[in-house]
Amino acid sequence: MMSTLLVANRGEIACRIFRTCGELGIRTVAVYSDADENALHTRVADTAVRLPGATPAETYLRGDLIVKAAVVAGADAVHPGYGFLSENAGFARAVLDAGLVWIGPPPEAIEAMASKTRAKELMGIAPLGEVTGADLPVLVKAAAGGGGRGMRIVRRLEELDGALEGARAEAASAFGDGEVFVEPYLGGDAHGRHVEVQVLADTHGTVWTLGTRDCSLQRRHQKVIEEAPAPGLDSRITSELYEMAERAARAVDYVGAGTVEFLVSDGTAHFLEMNTRLQVEHPVTEAVFGVDLVALQLRVAEGHALEKEPPRARGHAIEARLYAEDPARDWAPQTGTLHRLAVPDGVRLDTGYTDGDDIGIHYDPMLAKAVAHAPTRAEAARKLSGALERAAVHGPVTNRDLLVRSLRHEEFTAARMDTGFYDRHLAGLTAPAPDPYAPLAAALADAHGRSRFGGWRNLPSQPQVKRYASAGEEHEVRYRHTRDGLAADGVRVVHADGRLVVLEVDGVRRTFDVARYGDQVYVNATALTALPRFPDPAAQLAPGSLLAPMPGTVVRIAEGLTDGAFVEAGRPLIWLEAMKMQHQITAPATGTLTALHVKPGQQVEPGMLLAVVQENRS
Repeated sequence: MMSTLLVANRGEIACRIFRTCGELGIRTVAVYSDADENALHTRVADTAVRLPGATPAETYLRGDLIVKAAVVAGADAVHPGYGFLSENAGFARAVLDAGLVWIGPPPEAIEAMASKTRAKELMGIAPLGEVTGADLPVLVKAAAGGGGRGMRIVRRLEELDGALEGARAEAASAFGDGEVFVEPYLGGDAHGRHVEVQVLADTHGTVWTLGTRDCSLQRRHQKVIEEAPAPGLDSRITSELYEMAERAARAVDYVGAGTVEFLVSDGTAHFLEMNTRLQVEHPVTEAVFGVDLVALQLRVAEGHALEKEPPRARGHAIEARLYAEDPARDWAPQTGTLHRLAVPDGVRLDTGYTDGDDIGIHYDPMLAKAVAHAPTRAEAARKLSGALERAAVHGPVTNRDLLVRSLRHEEFTAARMDTGFYDRHLAGLTAPAPDPYAPLAAALADAHGRSRFGGWRNLPSQPQVKRYASAGEEHEVRYRHTRDGLAADGVRVVHADGRLVVLEVDGVRRTFDVARYGDQVYVNATALTALPRFPDPAAQLAPGSLLAPMPGTVVRIAEGLTDGAFVEAGRPLIWLEAMKMQHQITAPATGTLTALHVKPGQQVEPGMLLAVVQENRS
């Protein structure tokens, strides 16, 4: 039996594995980069070993350093988590060669399935060779890894070379492997549903198929909301999915937990890939089947046999991924301090962060996963959306509002969603809808304790004015100090202190929880920025200024781009990498580049001036 386990990963998945290890009495070892020195997974492990450096290539993709850390720390087993080296056969062999237990499938199974090109060949599906116009649209895809990195949809032949180059760079950065391939884009413009089957196999010939999951709600080919079981599938397609998943597992003598992914379109299931690891969305399967998949992984690795039949499924579970990103600004990742993260009781929260932690630029922007389980799908969706709406998420901009609206959207509630959901509905799902009384509540909380005989002694009835920004809009509110306390037109101020404001509007009382961190104010689910009374004239920028939409690293400048260069509207000028994804900064108009302020390798912060394009108006 294993006694000490090293997790070759970070963040949420490391913390989740450590939790199960604690319940089983297994000691834990974390590895951490310099950027993760004070990360939660480092703090909750029994021991931790530093991996010098900050980027994934320097740290979590260095299998040699991780194996050395396991040996030095006295671990007798290694769990890869997901992402990074979790589907790297060379790393699995290095772990085994060091005399350690590998919590995963045999290296040969990883080689057969972790490369999507080889997996498709095994299932009798060949990737595209020479791409012609008749093949369009196509999908450029990384052969290793997952999570939407190294993927590009190509609808025009002239875009193919750029898509291949970008996908290779992104895949190499995220997985240490730049191999990509091209396949038909099965979703096309009609889209389909992304459905997967959880498998679990032991060394005694037993293979479980633990139900289906629907993961159709995606942005940039990365999942946002997942659920189990996949709704609305008839018995024929479900049986077909189970049969293909089991066939894939047995074809490579699979051992441990894995996921077989499909695109279901027009009643037909198309094999996509097999992920030879635990999936981010595994908690929905755990909730429905009443199992701990990590504990089962460990038992299988110790040689124990599974029961001949898996447990029965009960109820429905939905998981929402909370990302530090701004969906209204092309999903731009966000950084900063996470002041507070809490959800109501009754909802599972898997996270790698706690109050006061910093969200950096080097890793995936996922903050947490919230999971609700209930007897029916409708109840699970209501439970999860309500919990997210009431959650305290104080810090960088997140996709929380998008998640709540998605779970309540008529296409989702009717189970008519597909992979094009956000293509169709993003604008409506991200439209600003702040609580109209949140700015007033923020102002009243800020004014708490101020005497009306302070700065306004000579004008005791003069209204006080405060300005706030929220979701790109500005709000001005007015209130007064009176003999009876604070007052505002159109409402009755029942109570106001620095953390709680109670207003009565048309006979209905509403309660507002208020938290402030510098200029950032959070009123229930509304995030506000307190604005100065007078704008700073120095903040004005020249027309055509290109600002960094996120923190990150400049990885590429367009060839021949120098001061005075002619550029066409929409031309990519600068490539930024943030949280393992690449983002293009394009010319806003046709004109002349009058200033270029960055170079490859340079770190940038949000709002930093990158370049200026002067529009040609002739």
